[in-house]
Amino acid sequence: MSPLWTSAEIAAATGGAASAEFAVDAVAFDSREVGPGALFFALTGETTDGHKFLEQALASGAAGAVVSQATAHRHVLTSDTMAALENLARASRARMDGVVIGVTGSVGKTGTKEALFDCLDRPEPGQAHRSVKSYNNHTGVPLSLARMPRDTRFGVFEMGMNHAGELATLTRIVRPHIAIVTTIAPAHTEFFDGEEAIADAKGEIFQGLEPGGTAIVPFDSPHRDRLIAAATGHAARIVTFGLGNGADVRAVEVMHGQPGGTFVTAKIGAEKTLSFTLSQPGDHWVANAMAVLAAVDAAGGDLEQAGLALGEMGGLAGRGARFAAPVAGGEALVIDESYNANPASMRATLAVLAATPATRRVAVLGEMRELGEQSGDFHADLAEPVTAAGVEAVLLVGEGMKPLAAALEGRVELVHVPDAASARVSLDAMLRAGDAVLIKGSNGVGLSRVVAALAGRG
Repeated sequence: MSPLWTSAEIAAATGGAASAEFAVDAVAFDSREVGPGALFFALTGETTDGHKFLEQALASGAAGAVVSQATAHRHVLTSDTMAALENLARASRARMDGVVIGVTGSVGKTGTKEALFDCLDRPEPGQAHRSVKSYNNHTGVPLSLARMPRDTRFGVFEMGMNHAGELATLTRIVRPHIAIVTTIAPAHTEFFDGEEAIADAKGEIFQGLEPGGTAIVPFDSPHRDRLIAAATGHAARIVTFGLGNGADVRAVEVMHGQPGGTFVTAKIGAEKTLSFTLSQPGDHWVANAMAVLAAVDAAGGDLEQAGLALGEMGGLAGRGARFAAPVAGGEALVIDESYNANPASMRATLAVLAATPATRRVAVLGEMRELGEQSGDFHADLAEPVTAAGVEAVLLVGEGMKPLAAALEGRVELVHVPDAASARVSLDAMLRAGDAVLIKGSNGVGLSRVVAALAGRG
């Protein structure tokens, strides 16, 4: 097999100088992710300098490094390692002859990216590549591109943002043939003047579309027409997806609670129909699946194989994974949604909890961050979906949850704690056998540690 990169290719792409000949099979800028044969980028920033971790990376088996400081180890010397990473990403994109798909949205972009990868990779494992974890920012996107094997047929890249202009930059590096916006919802509102501004920022993804490209837009969104306007002039074809009549790719039949998941019949364009079982619960996942099928169809993928892949998907850690945790007298079902949260995703996952059979439903909800001046209202407004979900016990985490605590006072069993460490203690006292517990909050709250503690009991 050909290496991912040779030192000569790295030097040519970055404008650097190679100290010796070497080849690499992986790329990393976090020394903890370095393994044998990897290329380590010593990135420098305001608070860290990757050159300090160079010895650690090499001890872990790095075959070489991209540096901006002299070193005796095998390296490519550049003046700016971050610029070098971006240039290697551009070189990776330039040598790729397959189909590139970009995914963004306020909610659902990581799950959609993972589902799309599964659907495209299933017919021939190894032909698809995607960004791992949530590597979707100014460093994660170039890293994901630089990691793409040269013979990749389908590349799927998640792109995120919290300021206007960020996606415009990222999408011009990715240069997608197909660009998807999943959902527009209040997120990072601290940095935006309303949802319309968020829609405009998400619509920047269409600016990087390759000639003849396809824009995929949520039909049921109140910002649909705004997104279509953003795509017009950049996309040769605009496809809508969703649940409503008129969507180009639409779920025409949805049967929840079927063995193995949700049974869905989808209409894809005027002539194609696909029936499949969707393993992931909730109407939001039905909508996500329509976006996935729209992209598979646009990419020339195998729709029947995609339907099988959607039925086989497991829950993602932090985004819907489920497991049984031992508690006094039996077990409790844990629904791990700890990775992130905004008002829309909170409502969607509370609806999933409502549909989950249980003796009692418990919600551990961490504060939602970066919501700006409306944060208090957004938190208080969760009282209705909490009670509608039949939640009997609520554990709220963080200062930002005070408005929701006030709104729920006297309506449910309620505990409000300042941090994740306190939540671990309180949840131990709260959980009972037969409970279904949803754990969700902004990533910075640290509820993943609560999930890890529960998972470690087995």
